[in-house]
Amino acid sequence: MWPWCGFTCLIVIGINNMSNPLQPVIDISAICFRLGINDAVISPGSRSAPITLSFARHPEIKTHIIPDERTAGFTGLGIAQATGRPVVLVCTSGSAAYNFAPAVAEAYYQQIPLLVLTADRPPEWTDQHDGQTIRQQEIFGRHVKKFFQWPVDLSHPDAAWQAHRSLCEAINISNAFPQGPVHINIPLREPFYPAEGEEYTYSKKLNVIEFWEGDKKLLFDRWRQLLIELSEYKKVLIIGGQHPHSRQLSTMVQELSSKIKIPVIADIISNLHPVEGAITQHDAFLPVLSDQEKEALRPELVISFGKSVISKNIKLYLRKYKPQAHWHIRSTDFVADPFQSLTRILDADVEHFFSGLINQYMPPQDSSYLERWQAANKKATKTLTSFMKKIPYGEFQAVYKLSQRMEGKTRLHLANSMAVRYANFCNLKNAEKDIAVFANRGTSGIDGCTSTAIGYAKCTKETVVLITGDIAFFYDRNAFWQNELPANLRIILLNNQAGGIFRMIKGPADQPELEPYFETPHEMDARKLAREYGLDHQLCQSKEELEKALSTFLDSGSRTRILEVCSESASNAEIMQTYKKALAKAFAGS
Repeated sequence: MWPWCGFTCLIVIGINNMSNPLQPVIDISAICFRLGINDAVISPGSRSAPITLSFARHPEIKTHIIPDERTAGFTGLGIAQATGRPVVLVCTSGSAAYNFAPAVAEAYYQQIPLLVLTADRPPEWTDQHDGQTIRQQEIFGRHVKKFFQWPVDLSHPDAAWQAHRSLCEAINISNAFPQGPVHINIPLREPFYPAEGEEYTYSKKLNVIEFWEGDKKLLFDRWRQLLIELSEYKKVLIIGGQHPHSRQLSTMVQELSSKIKIPVIADIISNLHPVEGAITQHDAFLPVLSDQEKEALRPELVISFGKSVISKNIKLYLRKYKPQAHWHIRSTDFVADPFQSLTRILDADVEHFFSGLINQYMPPQDSSYLERWQAANKKATKTLTSFMKKIPYGEFQAVYKLSQRMEGKTRLHLANSMAVRYANFCNLKNAEKDIAVFANRGTSGIDGCTSTAIGYAKCTKETVVLITGDIAFFYDRNAFWQNELPANLRIILLNNQAGGIFRMIKGPADQPELEPYFETPHEMDARKLAREYGLDHQLCQSKEELEKALSTFLDSGSRTRILEVCSESASNAEIMQTYKKALAKAFAGS
């Protein structure tokens, strides 16, 4: 049961034109705006016309017209990432709704609020070979927080009450912790276009249900128990999963780490890079440590927060070298135990939890445990820096050089496969500059990375940088099929004409069928696409061309800009193998 179900609320539905059975549909945008929604992403269609017109004619809601529903879903996800508010997705009936599914699943696991409104045919026509009619009820399954089915006939006041009540509930659920997508399916009978001269206005007397969420804080006796237990552990490790950028949180973690001498594992998507002394090279050095060194780093207690962790190596390490206890500060409504050691879920706000620890008297731990982690991190960082000075031209070098150049309040989006992994190996040089990092690591698919970055860039004046691979880029090429493309978007396209991650994974790399069954060989580049959509484009095929291009790549301009880094898949795989050998050599006998 949702926590607000016990609230007593009064709904007054005012209908300007009781003769119009579509009045509850017309009022959708008015209710959405009253509950804080400012953006609607609309994919054109006929059956959805009344919903579309509701948003198109609302003076305060910005509409984004995107024909491809898959692109539309991820663009809406990016807008919601940027604003923190629910974004409406609107589509017509039939397979159009299914094309929202990848973005809906990503929003569910990344906890991004979306209000998905799908138009539908009347239920009696389901399975009757009627055009664009499929089984749309609960089409997204368990990848939405809740599903609502609107009544097909809205003329009765009780039906209008039900429709508006469920709309309010859907928006509130989408916004409530943990945020996520909610689906409303709206069957519509003809006629659903307004006749010439027909009044099409929002109800004047339209009350809505608001939900005020309370603070998530631990009770005093729980705090007392935690502090007693915490004082008994000598080796405590903090691990940040994917989490929105927060200078306040980074400052708290920094203070806690310094005060109690706790190491902090910081994947790039944890946005903990501003934490001085954070362990950012764990994915590089953990595989090359000796068993004795790994045992010395074994934590007694892990305190984790956030969502997914990129590093497979930290997960494999902790599954083998299990801690005695693992506390996770709750960030989902399901139990995730990626290290197979979870012992306690703390239902508290992350900032509240760390603030509470800082404000309590805690004697500092033996600093040798922190120093062990930081020594390994420093050695791996030194190896990376040295390696990059003599590395051949390729993708790894391009991502590293870009990571050293980004400044100011850059918003960095990382596509899945090798792009996010390269970035996780590289340090962000200007960590103190409020660089925020985003990636679709909810489902970790490649299918909407560009669309998400475009959606985000539409809602900020800051520079948005997307690092993406060729397969993810061309798979999502309809991302550019929009009326307005943001001038503040910069795309680094790593084009090895293959999809090189499979060449770096033991398994597919060992198979004679590597090409073309795992890698995806192609001869495409982005030049024609850039001309087609009016984008700035620059091609790099050498270290010298890369250096020159990067010198101006992040500068402001009037159009979206693509920097295409062309290289060979086999060469990139060899570079990565050489890097791993350099790490093994650096840590040998340490």
